[in-house]
Amino acid sequence: MPSSSPLITWSLNLLKLYLFIQFILKAFNIRLHAINDYGLVIHEFDPWFNYRATEYLDEWGLSKFFHWFDYMSWYPLGRPVGTTIYPGLQITSVAIKNVLEGYAPEGWAMSLNDVCCYVPAWFGAIASILTGILTLEVTKSHTSAVFATGIMGIVPAHLMRSIGGGYDNESIALTAMMMTFLCWVVSLRSTAMAVPFGIATGFAYIYMVAAWGGYVFVLNMVGVHAAALIGLGRFSTKLHISYSLFYLIGTYGAIQIPVVGWTPLKSLEQLGPCAVFLGMQVIAAGEYWIKAKQIEKGERWQLRFKAYGAAGALLLLVVACLPGGYFGPLSSRIRGLFVQHTRTGNPLVDSVAEHQPASPAAYYQYLNILCNFAPIGFLMVLSNLNDQSGFLILYAMVTYFFSAKMVRLIILTGPIAAILGGYFLGYMADWSFDQLFGGADGGEKGEGEKEKVSKEGSEAPSTPADKKKKAKQAASARKPKKADSGMMPSEVTEMIQLATTKYKSVEGQFMRKIAAVGFFFMLMTYGREFVGYCDKMAVALSNPSIMFKAQLRNGQTIIIDDYREAYWWLRDNTPEDSRVMAWWDYGYQITGIANRTTVADGNTWNHEHIALLGRCLTSPEKEAHRVARHLADYVLIWAGGGGDDLAKSPHMAR
Repeated sequence: MPSSSPLITWSLNLLKLYLFIQFILKAFNIRLHAINDYGLVIHEFDPWFNYRATEYLDEWGLSKFFHWFDYMSWYPLGRPVGTTIYPGLQITSVAIKNVLEGYAPEGWAMSLNDVCCYVPAWFGAIASILTGILTLEVTKSHTSAVFATGIMGIVPAHLMRSIGGGYDNESIALTAMMMTFLCWVVSLRSTAMAVPFGIATGFAYIYMVAAWGGYVFVLNMVGVHAAALIGLGRFSTKLHISYSLFYLIGTYGAIQIPVVGWTPLKSLEQLGPCAVFLGMQVIAAGEYWIKAKQIEKGERWQLRFKAYGAAGALLLLVVACLPGGYFGPLSSRIRGLFVQHTRTGNPLVDSVAEHQPASPAAYYQYLNILCNFAPIGFLMVLSNLNDQSGFLILYAMVTYFFSAKMVRLIILTGPIAAILGGYFLGYMADWSFDQLFGGADGGEKGEGEKEKVSKEGSEAPSTPADKKKKAKQAASARKPKKADSGMMPSEVTEMIQLATTKYKSVEGQFMRKIAAVGFFFMLMTYGREFVGYCDKMAVALSNPSIMFKAQLRNGQTIIIDDYREAYWWLRDNTPEDSRVMAWWDYGYQITGIANRTTVADGNTWNHEHIALLGRCLTSPEKEAHRVARHLADYVLIWAGGGGDDLAKSPHMAR
């Protein structure tokens, strides 16, 4: 009896497509609260530096951008912006603006400011789509893919860095990361897919490197997965080809980006994937030699040990010949993730709230009900382990470990939580649908398993050897398993048989239908709560610090724009070469909005410079003036509100 009629199947597929489109639109619209309420305004502090850099790139071009030395920041030292910035965000925005101006229909052209405001929303939706496709690739379930897309689109862990106007590196970095992971997983599908998608993985990784410093996580995630497959004895031609192409193309491209340079071959946190690449070449050469010489099984491991030992000795010799200090130590931020008492060494960075360890409350704040669903999905993936799904297992474990060390990294848990939660919900939705509309068998197989079975059933043996192999497999399948021949206690066997009988009985079918109805009721109830919670979080995350709402006594809501007006006053009423001293928080906005030289900003690369600034702002007036008059023409002080300079003065003094 078929599981469902063609009409029901067609209707269900149409519903999935409709939901998929609606989820994408929701992912875009939920990020527009700030734009709808405050207009097309760049938010916060760091985004103003990114916008100013984008303006420079748009005006002067890529070559001058990479050689840009900014004399308006960190006076009197300045900053070499071109070699200290990840340029992916700026290049992407300028490219979109130029495409809209040159090729889009009339009326679609947008100013650079408007493009930068919309980029987080656009790329947030794209990241959601890529997450859904990755879920489909691993689970083979369209239902799970739809759920994962919807969850990724609205989960606060993703919203936190992709709100419209929040023009920051992470707003495109998650899209680049998911693109890299998707291409990598697809490349492991078969040997035929290894070449095109291995190349695609390399180029996607280059974009990731250009987008965000978190590219180190992506590099090591792929490297750890490849190493795990080798360790589990799953080395294959497809793995060798795809990883080699990824590493060669990706590393070559990464080296071309000025802020990265040769660190992929010198920095300790990036040498692990390099070692995996070199080891993989040794393994591949050894396996080729074994096949070419037709070496007997007994001698193969002896040859392998000799080859691996010689390769290891050669590697140690090369390392010993390199000049002292060639390999750099682990960066301070990486050390801080492994050693609890070790932080960056920069008290300004260490004191930032998002650099503190994550608490259980933080996970629930940014993942909500996924804290309950994702672990179930994790176990489901673990029970169906293969080359592709193994990546999700490692991804979940690694992101949980690092996010527990630094709350900012909870952003990395958003995609994997969406995938695992979507897998669980998709499987349960398929199962429940089969109970209500399927055949008498109760629909025990999920969508992905049905697809696999149908493929296997449609492939008839084409040669006598294939027929012989199939017959041998069928005969072995008919043999009693060890559990049936006395390895499992008879009581347990009887319980399993009884449970199976009850499950397939008339009463069991009725109870399954009740459970299916209960699941859909739960889905509607918790789904509505989850969407409502995400909407509230989106509104909370959409309050730019540079503008805010207030309510008059008569109940009228107004927008307080004093901060920008103050910067505009500086721009219009001070000489162009004026130097403005303020706490480093405001540096990016002073240069980005007021277009004036500032003493320090959020780059926080010079501890002594900021210490001198803090001394000037907290010392008695006469003592402070003796120092400040050599550095600045004006001093900007924020007064009023909970986060003004008076509230920050203890931090300045430290």
